[in-house]
Amino acid sequence: VQLQASGGGLAQAGGSLTLSCAASRRIFNVDSMAWYRQRPGNERELVASIRSGISGDRVRYSESVRGRFTISRSRDNTDKLMILQMNTLTAEDTATYYCNAGNLVVGAGARRDRYLEVWGQGTQVTVSS
Repeated sequence: VQLQASGGGLAQAGGSLTLSCAASRRIFNVDSMAWYRQRPGNERELVASIRSGISGDRVRYSESVRGRFTISRSRDNTDKLMILQMNTLTAEDTATYYCNAGNLVVGAGARRDRYLEVWGQGTQVTVSS
């Protein structure tokens, strides 16, 4: 299976962008999803994550994006995995953004496959100040 991140582009400081992540096959179940980013000259860092739990999803954000970014699980039961709504963008948000899924089950019926961890290719976000 492959993950496809989309929605990146150029935005002005203070503006918004919405990133989406979709799988190449129909999603049956996923335990964890996350967005990471890699800024120029820096290591890849976690931006936001959702982890399934007994009492519901547990959502976490990095300090640098909390209050501005919102991660959400896609509920349309297809190949769409998650969305990252990014508001009040700053130049510091300029980075390549990657989606990640953990314990991902795709397919249907007897044609299901499980993947422990899958990474999507990056989508570039550039914020002009």
